[in-house]
Amino acid sequence: MTPLIVALDCADARTALELAAGLDPRRCRVKVGKELFTSAGPALLEDLRERGFEIFLDLKFHDIPQTVAKACAAATRLGVWMLNVHASGGLAMLQAAREGVEDAAGPTRPKLIAVTVLTSLDDGALAELGCRDGVDAQVERLASLAAKAGLDGVVCSAREAARLKGLEPGLLRVTPGIRPAQAAGDDQKRVMTPARALAAGADYLVVGRPITAAADPAQALAALLAEIEGATATHFHDHPSEESA
Repeated sequence: MTPLIVALDCADARTALELAAGLDPRRCRVKVGKELFTSAGPALLEDLRERGFEIFLDLKFHDIPQTVAKACAAATRLGVWMLNVHASGGLAMLQAAREGVEDAAGPTRPKLIAVTVLTSLDDGALAELGCRDGVDAQVERLASLAAKAGLDGVVCSAREAARLKGLEPGLLRVTPGIRPAQAAGDDQKRVMTPARALAAGADYLVVGRPITAAADPAQALAALLAEIEGATATHFHDHPSEESA
């Protein structure tokens, strides 16, 4: 399985399933976010699971601890592979989220990760929110909080992945804002190519519009997979001891 997660940023189940029909569940996972889940509900997740996909449920829960614990438990019972919360909800909320997942999990439990700073935000946007020490400091602060709460990983820009690998090596790093070299940045301010993101320490790459908005999504997926596989091969060539790790 590659580290690629395709964001099914669609308005309805029909469109999402048509897109998924062109994807290989052996070569990518899929992400279902707020718009699609609100439109299609849990039934879509079951349809995707029946097609063989592992699902990242990207609802970014952020509420009082008890509410988030119950939401995470409900998501776990839907059989998702990964789900997330906002690290800015605080330590008690993060711990409650972990407990909700653990209480509802069967033989295997989903990965629980925390959003640090959205890739649409930069230093100026954070300053407007009263956080004046910048994106880097805020990402590190929230990643440390996620590690303290016992979560599996964080959502961060690929630009922060290398630093977090050094600061919190036990956390998985899930990176949105992935774009091919020729693609526009859209509304994401902290973006990176797949090869550079993997080299920087990303564990999973979330890709949306470069695939879903392409004239030929299957071809766009194949091109990204080739880039990812090339980057992985180069990584193992440069670090041969990891091939048998």
